Amino acid sequence: VRLVESGGGSVQAGESLKLSCTDSIATLADGYNIAWFRQAPGKEREGVACMATNLGSTSYADSVKGRFTISTNGAKDVVYLEISNLKPEDTAVYYCSFSDCSDYLRRGVTPLYFGWGQGTQVTVSS
Repeated sequence: VRLVESGGGSVQAGESLKLSCTDSIATLADGYNIAWFRQAPGKEREGVACMATNLGSTSYADSVKGRFTISTNGAKDVVYLEISNLKPEDTAVYYCSFSDCSDYLRRGVTPLYFGWGQGTQVTVSS
């Protein structure tokens, strides 16, 4: 495990959360693509957003466009996933990983390096 997710919590529908993804060993190196995934209870893990940190380009799953924003800070050592207008169906464990932004939406995709971390739980109540 290398990437560490944080920032989850229990919120009401309509609220927002900002999740963080950091490297537990070193500063996230420029040039890596980082994707966020989520796994809801009883469902497969799915990709939701990806960012090429060197280019600043982003990609989103159609199901989350308009509510999810992936970004990084100026130092590019944290990758965020901001979720606005949270819905109960957003309840899931959220993970980040080194990924290929052209492939992260593929069913069953696995991280390019280091495997899955423990994720951060997001629970949305109506």
